[in-house]
Amino acid sequence: MAKATDLDGRVLLDHGTGAALSQELVRLIADTLGEAYVGEMEDSATLTVPGNRIAMTTDSFVVDPPFFGNGDIGKIAVCGTVNDLAVSGATPMYLTLGLILETGLPIKWLVRALESIRDTAIEAGVLIVGGDTKVVRAGEADGLYVNTAGIGAFRRDPLRMDAVQPGDSVILSGHIGNHTVHLLSIREGLGFEQRVLSDCAPLNGLIDDVFAKAPAGSVRSMRDVTRGGLSAVLHEYATRLCRVVTVDLPALPIQTETAMAADMLGINPLHCANEGCLALFVSPAAEADVLTALRNHPYGVNAAVIGTVTDRPGTDVLLRDGDGRESVLEELVGAELPRLC
Repeated sequence: MAKATDLDGRVLLDHGTGAALSQELVRLIADTLGEAYVGEMEDSATLTVPGNRIAMTTDSFVVDPPFFGNGDIGKIAVCGTVNDLAVSGATPMYLTLGLILETGLPIKWLVRALESIRDTAIEAGVLIVGGDTKVVRAGEADGLYVNTAGIGAFRRDPLRMDAVQPGDSVILSGHIGNHTVHLLSIREGLGFEQRVLSDCAPLNGLIDDVFAKAPAGSVRSMRDVTRGGLSAVLHEYATRLCRVVTVDLPALPIQTETAMAADMLGINPLHCANEGCLALFVSPAAEADVLTALRNHPYGVNAAVIGTVTDRPGTDVLLRDGDGRESVLEELVGAELPRLC
């Protein structure tokens, strides 16, 4: 019978029984995670968190394909949870890691995902403090599913949507649509995947740089632009604030190849999923400071001011073209695209 440490082997149903093969699989996971894992092997982790307020979030990841040009499901799992904590104003500290493995999954694929989890956790400065592994029968899990939960500590006041004010600027930290186009190009054989890479990245370091540069209180709120794309974020804010949000179409940071691929596929980049892009709502006086901080970081070089929260009552998101004409950006009712994160 193949052992979990046999990199040429595959996941077996017996790897999920809790017996000897399960222990081998857990050791493989722990050894691969290395310094990113605290290694206590207790039923729960004992954690130290500064202050008296924490942020907590969880997410599950079912990416197809699970491995792509410059990332994989493991990298996305860490980035997604780290970014959710960071945009709330918290400092990400700890993650848990849940794995659902399908019988027959190549062990080397599992190790590849674990190596990405390790490397991304180290980059983000977070520790993996606990986890769980389940094995299901062939056909029940599409290879590999990942769940991560995260805890962060507030060293500054939490960010909230209600803090956004009429007149505030909307800033994007980088290109939109690249993650969606990259994965769809791989699926459909479009040939764009070498020129359009996924933006998947942990953004807590970028966010720290913004807070270090911007005047206190000038960054009102922020969101990571993931499922539903920029459109979903802007509609969420417009609805919450009961204020019309306007977007200048010429200002949107969209890579040329991404626009070409989106046009070919008949999709709108504003609805596309991203995995390393921030939408920031900041006071107009802080625009220059925030842009400088973003553009000085590797993950923010394409940052741009793209719109404004107006004082006009309503819940519309309006797109303004180069001639000043406005049109309504319709909110999607369902899924325009397959799930990509």
